[in-house]
Amino acid sequence: MLGGLQVVHTPDIRDSLLFLTKLQTNHTLRTNYACDCGAGIGRVSKHFLLRRFNTVDLVEQNGEFLREAAEYLQSERSEGRVGDMFDVGLQAFTPVQARYDVVWCQWVLSHLTDDDLVAFFKRCTTGLAPGGFICVKENVAGTSYVVDSEDSSVTRSASVFESLFQKSGLSIIEKQTQTDFPDGLFEVKMWALQPK
Repeated sequence: MLGGLQVVHTPDIRDSLLFLTKLQTNHTLRTNYACDCGAGIGRVSKHFLLRRFNTVDLVEQNGEFLREAAEYLQSERSEGRVGDMFDVGLQAFTPVQARYDVVWCQWVLSHLTDDDLVAFFKRCTTGLAPGGFICVKENVAGTSYVVDSEDSSVTRSASVFESLFQKSGLSIIEKQTQTDFPDGLFEVKMWALQPK
């Protein structure tokens, strides 16, 4: 779900793949199982996560989007590569213990309060397989917080995100800035996190 900004799809997928390559090269990331948090209609799962992981679970609170994802990922589902499809918001999602090599959160955390985000990260740590990562890819603001009056989302600064990672008991293992997005958009950063 790109909100009409199809132009970001190719560089988004490219840089996400490069980021995972860095984790595989520098930190021996395993690629058995991933979780796509805020999966929408499955764009990130189809074009990115399923290119690297054997199986991907999807978490999406909008049931209509999840039904579209089931159709969009029909061939991958028939191959058994799409696991569970959770119809739940991240504020209520509790992952299966020790399942995921990566919990991938992209363009969804702006809909959680700081307290809900910290609680979500703490629950996600229990869902990580040994050596697993929580990966965050989000817009970042130049100031602490930018609130969107239309959808009540909150864009946080990189320093606010990093403070919340710290409060969640997470260490930053790698970080990277998205490249080649059009001018006028928020900067986008990626972080790979592991429990301390």
